[in-house]
Amino acid sequence: MKSQRWIARLLIGAGVTAGAAARAQDANCRERDALVALLAQRYGETRQAIGLSSATQMVEIFASDETGSWTITVTRPDGIACMVAAGEHFEAVDEDLTPALLGDPA
Repeated sequence: MKSQRWIARLLIGAGVTAGAAARAQDANCRERDALVALLAQRYGETRQAIGLSSATQMVEIFASDETGSWTITVTRPDGIACMVAAGEHFEAVDEDLTPALLGDPA
């Protein structure tokens, strides 16, 4: 079971930099459908979470259960999506495990 609080914090954090990144016109941006296909084909990533960073921007987290790779994207109203962050070791957090992972002695 995924921790919704953890995902919400991640989406909020991504939203902080989403505005500038979503306006970028570089190799990290393309039509959303093409970007989603690229993430699936190249990295085996599927959508794990979704949220809005503003009334006009959608933030999505894609990740692979097999490889642990992850990507955060921001999509504008015109359908252009930009990769704003990526990394490794993605892990969905179970709410029952969160205190132990954070070092809570309880």
